[in-house]
Amino acid sequence: MNNFFNHISQALFEPNPTTKVELVNALWAKQADLPQLILAALEVEKNNLTLPAEYSIAAGRPDKPELISPRLVPQRKLGTPLGITAMVHALAHIEFNAINLALDACYRFRHMPLEYYLDWFKVAKEEAYHFSLLAGMLIQRGHQYGDFLAHNSLWELAEKTKHDVLYRMALVPRIMEARGLDVAPAIRDKMIILKEQAIVDILNIILHDEEGHVEIGNRWFNYICYDRKCNPENTFQELVLQFAVKMIKKPFATQTRLKVGFTEKDMAFLESL
Repeated sequence: MNNFFNHISQALFEPNPTTKVELVNALWAKQADLPQLILAALEVEKNNLTLPAEYSIAAGRPDKPELISPRLVPQRKLGTPLGITAMVHALAHIEFNAINLALDACYRFRHMPLEYYLDWFKVAKEEAYHFSLLAGMLIQRGHQYGDFLAHNSLWELAEKTKHDVLYRMALVPRIMEARGLDVAPAIRDKMIILKEQAIVDILNIILHDEEGHVEIGNRWFNYICYDRKCNPENTFQELVLQFAVKMIKKPFATQTRLKVGFTEKDMAFLESL
């Protein structure tokens, strides 16, 4: 299997979380060969003008956790051991979906520069690491991934953006991933109070890496906008109002968002919703 997109698809459509992580790590181990592997795959694709939007968007996932409406996911108090474990599971579910989203960003959009694929596969590798840390924490607490109910909002946004890389870059990293920058610090502070240092350490790793992931999303969103000669700020507003206005939640970690590529105009728009 010498085609980069074949490697990516094998990991993307793998349902077993442990095997999915192993496949990502195995390709990452070939890091020195990745540019050549990607360029060879892009050469094959350059005359194929059909984006793979028709390809199955149903990325591999296990039978559990059972997916239900976000409104029906039980809310548990963080002050209890079970509540903390449920929170860890919710984070693990987000990171598992994030692996698939990063892999899909590589697999689905075939006519981007080399650096785009290097960036998004790096994101997939880091999300796989985050998931492994959280899955390990669940085991330490007597549970495993799949033991709690979960929702599928992240992947629903992938469905809405599968036809255009501009839409994907505008909405998934800038809405869904950026939300993690807003809420994770408060969760970490609560875990500090509860003396859950192992969870704090994991959250610190995730927060550090997620800043980089949102910056990557912002950078490629701006790249595509300038390439298509459209205004990034206006385009972002139009797409949010069309597809994701109900997903906008306050408060925002404004300074962190500005640091990773949001503009003052972006933030004023989000605050206005």
